[in-house]
Amino acid sequence: MAHAQESQLQIRGIPDQESGDDDSRDGPKAATRRSMRGSVRWWMTVVADMLMVLCGQTVATLLGRLYYNSGGNSKWMATLTQSGGAPLLVIPLLLTPPPSAEENQPAPSKMVAIYMGIGVMVGFDNLMYSYALQYLPVSTFSLVAATQLAFNAVTSRLINAQRFTALIANSVVVLTFSAALLGVGSSSDETSSNVPRGKYPVGFVLTLAASAVFALILSLFEVSFEKVIKARTLRWVLKMQLYTSLVASAVSVAGLFASWDWRTIPGEMASFKNGRARYVLTLVGTAVSWQAAAVGAVRLIARVSSLFANVTGTLALPLVPVFAVALFGDRMTGIKAVAILMAVWGFLSYVYQHYVDGRRGKAVCRACAARTGSDAVLPA
Repeated sequence: MAHAQESQLQIRGIPDQESGDDDSRDGPKAATRRSMRGSVRWWMTVVADMLMVLCGQTVATLLGRLYYNSGGNSKWMATLTQSGGAPLLVIPLLLTPPPSAEENQPAPSKMVAIYMGIGVMVGFDNLMYSYALQYLPVSTFSLVAATQLAFNAVTSRLINAQRFTALIANSVVVLTFSAALLGVGSSSDETSSNVPRGKYPVGFVLTLAASAVFALILSLFEVSFEKVIKARTLRWVLKMQLYTSLVASAVSVAGLFASWDWRTIPGEMASFKNGRARYVLTLVGTAVSWQAAAVGAVRLIARVSSLFANVTGTLALPLVPVFAVALFGDRMTGIKAVAILMAVWGFLSYVYQHYVDGRRGKAVCRACAARTGSDAVLPA
């Protein structure tokens, strides 16, 4: 029960508070000061995680665009870069402090099942997205993929008991329309399409299925932290991301060899614009950026919720066209500008809801402290 109370306080941005002699002397004022300091620290870490998601996803998307523009053509290689940077996480994992004696240690068999299950789902989800992008125009793909946030709202409610308010509902709806609007606007940038029309239904179903599976993956991450791991430390975040990504990479490597796509890589590398070194650097940079975004997303899932992580990722979609204007000479249209404004609006609605929840939690803490004359702990 005490652990559950501590977790609830950490999620709400309120530090765990233990009563003592100093607390008794300071009374409710000390509780208020500690609550404010804890809230500031919590928001600082959340903002850092959000920046990891936004920067990592934006850079990875732009480097992926550079890969195709410079002569890359292997969908399996592009899929592998989404999880292939996982071994890099071993370095920060070794630098994290060892778990404390009080920390919950889930059964290894349960963790192996979680790593395998989620990892395989991530691998096949990446595969479905790769094939869907091959079978659909970019505009249609973006429109259908925008449903992942709506799917995540459903899975968060059913699996994670996500509480929905008017602000959260507004954020989900506005961000979904923003991503869809971006997809509509991208159709004006397409000068030609080599998509086989007979594959449209397959591409539509694959994109829809991939969006639903992605939403399910995020919710499964959250429920794993809550029900099995019961800890939200950096060490567990890195372990979850590392092992699930290794399994997903194994799926991608198996597909790379099973499809004989690996035979085209030497020729692709030789014909890549500006040489082999740029080919390697582009793929390495893409893999590193995806891992940074993934770690930030998993940290947001552990600290806040899977829906918040998805909302942050959706905000990154309209940011890509802004940088594409400068890097690739894309046109900034009115539709793209409106999509960006809508994304910021939807995102701020969600953030404001968490701010309101944090203020309400601190008010409860102050009221309890005033009644008891000592530090209060929110009920789990």
